[in-house]
Amino acid sequence: MTLRPKLELLSEADIQRIHEESLALLEDAGMAIHNEEALTLLAQAGCSVDQGKLRAFIPASLVEEQLRKAPQSITLYSRDGEPALQLESNKVHFNPGSAATHLLDRKTGERRHPRVSDVVEFARMVDALSNIDAQSTAVIPADVPSIIADRYRLYLVLQNSTKPVITGTFALDAFDDMRRMLEVIAGSSKKLRDKPLAIFDACPSAPLNWSKLTVHDLLCCAKAGIPVETISMPQLGATGPITLAGSLVLHNAESLSGLVLAQLTSPGAPVIYGGSPTAVDMRYGTARLGAIESIMLTCAYAQMAKHYGLPTHGYLGLSDAKLPADSQSGFEATTGLILGALMGINNIAGVGMLCFESTQSFEKLLLDEVICGMAKRMTEGILVTDETLASEALREVSMKGGDFLRLRHTLTWFRREHFLPGDLVDRQPYEAWKQQGAPDSQARARKQIASILESHQPVPLTSEQKQGLDEIVNDFTKRHKLDPSKLPS
Repeated sequence: MTLRPKLELLSEADIQRIHEESLALLEDAGMAIHNEEALTLLAQAGCSVDQGKLRAFIPASLVEEQLRKAPQSITLYSRDGEPALQLESNKVHFNPGSAATHLLDRKTGERRHPRVSDVVEFARMVDALSNIDAQSTAVIPADVPSIIADRYRLYLVLQNSTKPVITGTFALDAFDDMRRMLEVIAGSSKKLRDKPLAIFDACPSAPLNWSKLTVHDLLCCAKAGIPVETISMPQLGATGPITLAGSLVLHNAESLSGLVLAQLTSPGAPVIYGGSPTAVDMRYGTARLGAIESIMLTCAYAQMAKHYGLPTHGYLGLSDAKLPADSQSGFEATTGLILGALMGINNIAGVGMLCFESTQSFEKLLLDEVICGMAKRMTEGILVTDETLASEALREVSMKGGDFLRLRHTLTWFRREHFLPGDLVDRQPYEAWKQQGAPDSQARARKQIASILESHQPVPLTSEQKQGLDEIVNDFTKRHKLDPSKLPS
C-alpha cells in the first residue's frame, strides 16, 4: 500500500481547543445575520436572537447537532452527467480563482478590464487543461452591464466547457436565474439536485457577519440541494486577530455558523468548508494572499474541517506578483498548491490569479496547471512493489554492464512513475534554448495558449439546452430593462 504524504499543522489538542473556543465565540458573541428567515430558523432551533441588532447567539449543542447532519462526501458532475469531482477525504481537485476584475492581456502584457471574448477564451482554455478539474466564473466581463454580469458569465462558461463550475452571485435576484440555467443543463430541478454541476460561494464578512446577499444565497443553495462553499475571509490584523490561532477561531466560528444555517434550512444540505484568509501587509495595507501565513491558515482550517469530516475548499496558488513569469509568482503559487495538496484540500481554487486576487492571467493559468500536475504526482507518493524495487533490472545492469535506458522495465514504468509537463517547462540543452531565441516561460506559455485556442473546441450544448439558456438570458435582461440583442457574445 502506498503511503500518501500529508501535512499537519495542528495537534489533536490544538484542534479540540480551537473547536471549543469557536463554539464559545458563537454562543457568547453570536453572529450578525441580515436575514429574517435565517433568524427565525435559529430562534426556532433554540438560539437567543436579538431582532433589533439582527444577531443570533448559537449554542454549542446546536452546532454539534447540525454537524452530524452534514454530508461527508459531495460529488460534482460534468455537463454530460458524469462524475467529475469527488469532494471527500484527501482527494484533491483544482480550479481557477474567481471574479477577477482585471485580465493581463497576453498580447500586450497590459492589465485591462476583461471582455466577454475573454470569458469565452478562458473557459475554453480551462476545458482543455487536464490537471485543472473544474471551471470557475473566473473574470467579470466589463462590456456587460454589471447588474447582470454574474449570471451572464455563467451563461458563457456553460456553453464553453463540460467541466463543473464554481460560481457566485452579485445580486439578490441572480440566484434563481443561475439555478434555472443549471436546471436547463441538468434536465430538471430533481436531476440537478441528484447530480449537481456547480458550487456557489457564500462569504461571511469578518468578524462574525452574514450579509443580506450571502446568507440569501446560502439558504437558496440548501433549498435547491446545490453545494455551497462557506468562504470565511479574516484578514490577520484587520478584520481578524493578528495571530494565526485567533483568526483560525474566527474562521472556524463563521464556517460553523454557515453550516448550521444550511442544515436548519434543509437537513443534509451539501456544504463545503472553505475560505480565503489573508495576512495584511502593514507597509502598504494590502492583503497578502501569497504569504506563507495565509497558506498556513488555509491548511489549518482544512485540518479543522477534516476533523469534522467535511469536504474542504481553499484559495491557494494565487500570487500577489504582477507578472506571471515573475519568480514571486512561481514560488507563491507552488508553495500554496503543493502544501494544499499535501493537506488533502478537496477543492483548491486560485490558479491563474495575480495581484491580490484582482487579475487573471492566461499565462499563469497554463504555468499553474503544471504545478497542479506536480502536486497531484506528489500526493500519489512512492509505490513500493516487487516491480518498482527493480531487483532484476539492478542485477542485469550491474552484472552485464550498460545502462537502464534500453530495458523493458524503463519503458514500462517511465510514464507511470514520472510526471511529464511537456514543452512548457524548459529542460533542453542551453545551446538549443539559445537557438530558439532564449524564450522565457511566459513566451512559451503564450505560444501554447495560441495553439490550444486554435485547436481545442469544447463539446457544444444541445439545441434544447442552448435555447433554454437563451430564453433565461432574454428574461433577466428584459427584466432589468436591457436589450438582449445588444449583449456581446
